[in-house]
Amino acid sequence: MKHISILIPKGHSSLTNIEGSHQIFSEVNSFLISMGKPPVFTIQFVGLSKETSQRNGLFTVNPDFLINDIKKTDLIIIPALHGDPVKAIELNKAFIPWILQQYKQGAEIASFCIGAFFLASTGLLKGKQCATHWKLANEFRSMFPDVHLVDDKIMTEDGGIYTSGGAYSYLNLLVYLIEKYVGRAMAILTAKAFMIDIDRNSQSPFIIFQGQKNHEDEPIKKAQEFIETNFQDKISVDQLADRFAIGRRSLERRFKKATSNTVSEYIQRVKVEVAKKNLETSRKNINEVMDDVGYSDIKAFRIIFKKTTGMTPTDYRNKYNKEAIFS
Repeated sequence: MKHISILIPKGHSSLTNIEGSHQIFSEVNSFLISMGKPPVFTIQFVGLSKETSQRNGLFTVNPDFLINDIKKTDLIIIPALHGDPVKAIELNKAFIPWILQQYKQGAEIASFCIGAFFLASTGLLKGKQCATHWKLANEFRSMFPDVHLVDDKIMTEDGGIYTSGGAYSYLNLLVYLIEKYVGRAMAILTAKAFMIDIDRNSQSPFIIFQGQKNHEDEPIKKAQEFIETNFQDKISVDQLADRFAIGRRSLERRFKKATSNTVSEYIQRVKVEVAKKNLETSRKNINEVMDDVGYSDIKAFRIIFKKTTGMTPTDYRNKYNKEAIFS
């Protein structure tokens, strides 16, 4: 039997992650029993106190055990912890020694969505790949610069540590873990039963690029605003350097530090975000959308669009624009 510890953090954590994990692993046991096979999972809620208030007292979760009761586990699940990450980490820091000890004893660890912030606070993600919700990617990079964040991934696996991207992508990680522990056939059965899109590996189609302005470098903010206002034009690094009286090298260094993007990457992401909106809401064809955002080479536009979103412009329009499909 594989022992699964689903953490019940203090504060405001994702009840969906908690209950959903319990339900899906329990259902795998039910599937196996119906096939005349023994169950493979022992699933338990593990907390720091017997009654754990959630969502400002709206819900209460009663863990099966406290951490000191669990001497050995095989998989620890960390749900998303909402609110201020620093406060959430401080509120739940008593979990950390236990997590480190269990990992040392061979336990694997999976974090869902912004639960990656808490996992990173243990130090176990240092130098490792990690996914989290795309919306908080820059905040994560700022807090944990020694972690290799891959904000386009649905999930990562590195040294017995698993992370998932935003929100309901935790379902994809659960199916992946079921395949690893029980086999491909059971993973497919689980995916069909819960209608989970199996083998989805990118959250790029869901990312909304909002620009990274949570920094204090005012000239770089002005350069960002200039790019966002003049996205349809051809903008060069030299042009920005001259306009804002910053040396080219200094501009590139400061821009990368402030936004986590190079200048050219930022320009591309702004253009692609506008193109996405056009594809979602208008009946323009691909060439018209491309022209609107300042591209003249259809091949280059398609390559950049797919690199950014994980989809071709046509596939993206068909996925998000019903009117375009039936026009």
